[in-house]
Amino acid sequence: MNILLWHVHGSWTTAFVQGPHTYLVPVLPDRGPDGLGRARTFPWPASVRELPPEQLRDADIDVVVLQRPHECALAERWLGGRRPGRDLPAVYLEHNAPDGEVPRTRHPCAGRDDLVLVHVTHFNRLFWDNGSTRTTVIEHGVVDPGHRWTGELERAAVVVNEPLRRGRFTGTDLLPALAAAAPLDVFGMATDGLAGRLGVPPDRCRSHELPQAALHAEMARRRLYLHPVRWTSLGLSLIEAMHLGMPVVALATTEAVEAVPEGAGVLSTRPETLAEAARRYLHEPEAAAEAGDRARAAALARYGLKRFLADWNRLLEEVTRG
Repeated sequence: MNILLWHVHGSWTTAFVQGPHTYLVPVLPDRGPDGLGRARTFPWPASVRELPPEQLRDADIDVVVLQRPHECALAERWLGGRRPGRDLPAVYLEHNAPDGEVPRTRHPCAGRDDLVLVHVTHFNRLFWDNGSTRTTVIEHGVVDPGHRWTGELERAAVVVNEPLRRGRFTGTDLLPALAAAAPLDVFGMATDGLAGRLGVPPDRCRSHELPQAALHAEMARRRLYLHPVRWTSLGLSLIEAMHLGMPVVALATTEAVEAVPEGAGVLSTRPETLAEAARRYLHEPEAAAEAGDRARAAALARYGLKRFLADWNRLLEEVTRG
């Protein structure tokens, strides 16, 4: 198939474009949010083609994967009046948990009968008000980075973008107490100066903004993966950490309670319990290794690329046949 989708979520798209199709990705001269084109830091295959809006007008497209509310009107304009859902088969992929007055938040696609609304977690589908729109869940898949955990550094890895702006959503306010239990390495965009803003000694909360190619290797050198997120969709970094063979210490919120099985780490709604677990893994590397092995096995079974692509292929074939 020829699939039109915007480059919105680099990690998710990296898995999606591993399938057997041709992926048409809009590109603009400024490479802004509506025209990022091909990823620069993720390994995308040659089947991902950049197309400017003027070439999309007459492009042969089998299905459109929408990911943001304004993309339907944008696609209609760039596709010469062809409207996704009416003139072209379409699905709407929702990456996020709802914001606002949860759980009353109504989805932008609620009440539509011309597309399928796809959620990336069962939690998200439960908490969004989807109205009468047909919904389904296709859980995440990732390209397996391999079992790379060494745990040689007695530190905890945290992966979060813009932790200061996102604040309580990502559990940034919990980091000072957790850093007292285990020194942290926080990886992600806009993390520079985080320790100072939180009032934490620099050696207890180091910031790193690394290219994607280097991230997994550096995560895997840390003893454990810490996930203090209160309210967001299931982060792919959590699943990637499990693939790496890292033990997980995470807040028992949103989909994390489904993603991390017993024995693969510690889940709790009590930050003190997370701090205790982090200290234990720092001092007991064998326990960390055993939990990491179980985490990897669970991630491969549930979030493997083969299952992910098969689920998407089934849905796309059904949508295009209809």
